[in-house]
Amino acid sequence: MHLSRFAITLVVFFCVLVTFIYTSPGLANDQEQLVHISAQSALLLDVANGQILYDKNDREPRAMASTTKIMTAVVALGGADIKGTVTVSPRAAAVGESSMYLEPGEKLTLEQLLYGALLRSGNDACVAIAEHVAGTEESFVLLMNEKAVLLGAEATSFRNTNGLPAQGHYSTAYDLALLARYALHDPAFCRIVKTRAQVIEGPGGISHYLKNTNKLLWHYPGADGVKTGTTEAAGKCLVASATRGDRHLLAVILNGSDRFADASRLLDYGFGEFKAVQTVYAGAVYERVNVTDGVSDTVPVKALDDITVDLRVDGTDRLEKKIKLLRNISAPVYDGQPLGKICVYVNGIQVGATNIVAGCTIEKTTLWQKAARIMKNACSKNL
Repeated sequence: MHLSRFAITLVVFFCVLVTFIYTSPGLANDQEQLVHISAQSALLLDVANGQILYDKNDREPRAMASTTKIMTAVVALGGADIKGTVTVSPRAAAVGESSMYLEPGEKLTLEQLLYGALLRSGNDACVAIAEHVAGTEESFVLLMNEKAVLLGAEATSFRNTNGLPAQGHYSTAYDLALLARYALHDPAFCRIVKTRAQVIEGPGGISHYLKNTNKLLWHYPGADGVKTGTTEAAGKCLVASATRGDRHLLAVILNGSDRFADASRLLDYGFGEFKAVQTVYAGAVYERVNVTDGVSDTVPVKALDDITVDLRVDGTDRLEKKIKLLRNISAPVYDGQPLGKICVYVNGIQVGATNIVAGCTIEKTTLWQKAARIMKNACSKNL
């Protein structure tokens, strides 16, 4: 009985934090006067909490070029040993356009190929990765699309691993932000995308020199990723991240005339115009709620997790917290049992949520305890 009650309640409220990015439709219309972005689509979010700070046509599907390789890395890191040895096939070596110039039969580790894909933007490296992980590039692309669905990237479709032009290969600024935010929780991914340059030994004593195509790593304070992309169809694209203090921001630029300037302006806007404010504290008791048939008539409820949101430094944002509780709570109630959730809103838009849980166990009253309580209440009335 204990486990079933707890499990049912947990399922009811497991929706908390399943949403990966908290959205604010039309936000950019109010912010264009503060930061001008040339790109056709753009988005800025806080990596820690997923709160969107700027958006411009962020749900508009378009070609995304080599920013595709973010998902290639996500699937590879989740599906194979990063230190495993990969033998480059003739098909992989023959892939053109942007390349790290692999040779057929060359042996590298998966990690080295990821450096080639994410720094040098090697299309050949992507195919070699795909064949190693899934047997063929086509099978690997199926895994990419499956992962996109799992992560909620509903307006994304992959047809290859590298972003070369293909019918039905597209994404949105919103979806790319979602995928990149997920990727940035992987330490190996973070280590690779913040690397400015890497030298990898090749066959015959010839080395692969890999220089990161993301110029922000040299020119923007705190820049630590992520990936560029350029094709005629997609224009100039960039997914860029930067960290200052305890704040980590992510900017997405699709089809911009000056992607690095656009990303710099967005990141400056996020760091300069907003501050992180903790609004909910894990373990803090927020109220007591009534319990029927328990040894106590009430139970304290506390927040399961911290919630930190981004607020404008000028103090113009309106902050609200709302607690939503289960109705008709009856004993037994167990310490840590979900009883509702607390939601945080900025300017009427939900930007964070966490479960509200019982702060202690309230046992069910026995028949003797009920009788004793009735007698006690009766005596109190007679006095």
